[in-house]
Amino acid sequence: MNTYKLNKKITMYCPLCEKTHEIEERKRTSTIILKGEEVTYEERYYFCANADTDENEFETGAMTNENLLNARNAYRSKMGLLTSTEIVAIRDDYGLSQVDLAKLLGWGEATISRYESKAIQDDAYDAMLRLIKDNPLQALDFLKKNSSKFSEAKLCDIKAKIVEKLDSYGKEFLTRQIFEGEYAPFESPSDSNGFTQLNIDKIEAIISYMAEKNDTLYQSKLMRMLWYSDAISFLMSGCSMTGMVYRHESMGAIPIGHHSLMNLEKLNIKDELNNDYDTTLHIYPTANMDYSVLNDEEKNILNKVIAKFGDCNTKDIIDYMRNEAAYKETNPGEIIPFSLTKELRAF
Repeated sequence: MNTYKLNKKITMYCPLCEKTHEIEERKRTSTIILKGEEVTYEERYYFCANADTDENEFETGAMTNENLLNARNAYRSKMGLLTSTEIVAIRDDYGLSQVDLAKLLGWGEATISRYESKAIQDDAYDAMLRLIKDNPLQALDFLKKNSSKFSEAKLCDIKAKIVEKLDSYGKEFLTRQIFEGEYAPFESPSDSNGFTQLNIDKIEAIISYMAEKNDTLYQSKLMRMLWYSDAISFLMSGCSMTGMVYRHESMGAIPIGHHSLMNLEKLNIKDELNNDYDTTLHIYPTANMDYSVLNDEEKNILNKVIAKFGDCNTKDIIDYMRNEAAYKETNPGEIIPFSLTKELRAF
């Protein structure tokens, strides 16, 4: 059955029935094979009620480009590559144009433009982008190496932006390194991490998003809500959202490195008195958090988890989780494979 969601209705000229009338703009989840991989993505299109059943859908050129970009980004996410949105965010972070970033990395001037719109980067190019994404010192090193590609004025502007970024880099870099270090054994996509590379930016955005929607978000409840979010994502797309690995503990599924996770610099966490179970770490939304790393489908998943567990206390969600098949089929201390999340209660 072809399921869809109605975005809006608009009056426009319809190329199918060649009349101007009200047309539905819809979106749906579609599947495509890209580079030998099956990927699921969001597709937007128009529907004409006047046309024949088999010929009642059409797209504009802009829609087709957007749909193809969504499909490529779904492939990137599945293969652990930066999405086009994340590449744009790197540029914005350093105040660079597409040409500037390409020059900084020593690439052809059109390379970044292609990666943000059409082409999918290979592993080597992705690794270079990640180097400067996570480390402004590396960006400064690239700038020195490729300084001849810039005018003196442009060189000064870019250097000033990198130095500014370095000021806030120290503590955040160290906390990220500690957390990433705990995931060193899980770098390759596998059943343990939901076939997703660890994505700290997305983890921070998810936690802040949950805190925006729930003002009683404490550490223990958060950990279980993260597992449910990743598990639902895996059920729907074959990939988790965050790349975190979860272990069977007496109080439910807990991500590896959860202590380091709570020390991430971008999270807004306060130590407060709490009457709910055993934790005092209260999570609040982070000001100016970048939610562009979350697509609409991921936000929908988070909204489902928040609606289900937002009003629960920690004990209730722990008791609920203990009855999940994935929890029952693993032993204490074992990693919970995502393949065991073949069914989830009430989802």
